[in-house]
Amino acid sequence: MLLMQRPRLLILDEPGEGIQPNIVTQIGEVIRRLITEDGLTVLLVEQKLPFARKYADRFAIMDRGRPVARGEIAELSDALIREHLTV
Repeated sequence: MLLMQRPRLLILDEPGEGIQPNIVTQIGEVIRRLITEDGLTVLLVEQKLPFARKYADRFAIMDRGRPVARGEIAELSDALIREHLTV
């Protein structure tokens, strides 16, 4: 829910959590449209890498509140994923 008109930043924490897959796709498409058509900046906190890779432009990985990697989403390599995101 947006609480103000014409926001410049939207923060989303796992927007697809517990939502059926076809609705998650629609959510991603709305996010992309907000970015491209409205110029909105979206901070997406997401555990599901396929969703993040599909709809994000950039990434940042944090460990205990400190950034350990960041860059263009195309730079999110399997090596970075193994190093920082694999349990």
